[in-house]
Amino acid sequence: MSPTASSVVDQLGAARVVPVVVVDGAADGLQVAGALADGGLPVAEVTFRTAGAHLAIEAIASERPDVLVGAGTIVTAQQVDEAVRVGARFLVSPGLSADVVRRAQHHGVPILPGVATPSDIIAALDLGLDLVKLFPAGVLGGPATVKAFSAPFPGVRFVPTGGVGAANLLDYLALPAVHAAGGSWMVERSLVAAGDWAEITRRTREAVALAASTPTEGA
Repeated sequence: MSPTASSVVDQLGAARVVPVVVVDGAADGLQVAGALADGGLPVAEVTFRTAGAHLAIEAIASERPDVLVGAGTIVTAQQVDEAVRVGARFLVSPGLSADVVRRAQHHGVPILPGVATPSDIIAALDLGLDLVKLFPAGVLGGPATVKAFSAPFPGVRFVPTGGVGAANLLDYLALPAVHAAGGSWMVERSLVAAGDWAEITRRTREAVALAASTPTEGA
């Protein structure tokens, strides 16, 4: 991993929470980025599920360099190229594709592929990765699954996503194998649609406070 990619991974670990953002354009992207930063969490994983996602990432990368912006729901090598072109500094995928991982590695941008089975984790290790997204974490069994996977894979770090919220955030972050947790509860689409940036900031502050209070098991 390049020094730049390593730095980004370290920033994600320091943040402890990765907001998963769904927006469709530059204006909303900038508003959400500002609300997250105001709440003390200058990180945004903008999903590539909308037509204007690339515009949002480009605007945040250009106008809010203080915010670590990445692209989520990356499922093709072509999307890797597009996301990197507009300024995404990290990439997240719902599953594991060797083509997608290798293209990200070609660009020197860290990628968190989704894993759901031990075989997925072994495939990630074969590609030189030790940081993966556990998805969908809630459906797979939540913190208990992280613990179960950590036993045979002690060097792997996880970013559980899917079903993570304020009520169970601490359960995940208390686990030594959890690098950070991904979630959308502080940036729900209804809040974005309503332009309720103040509520996004309030929920973000709450998440930051929760993360800061988390003791790590065994510490």
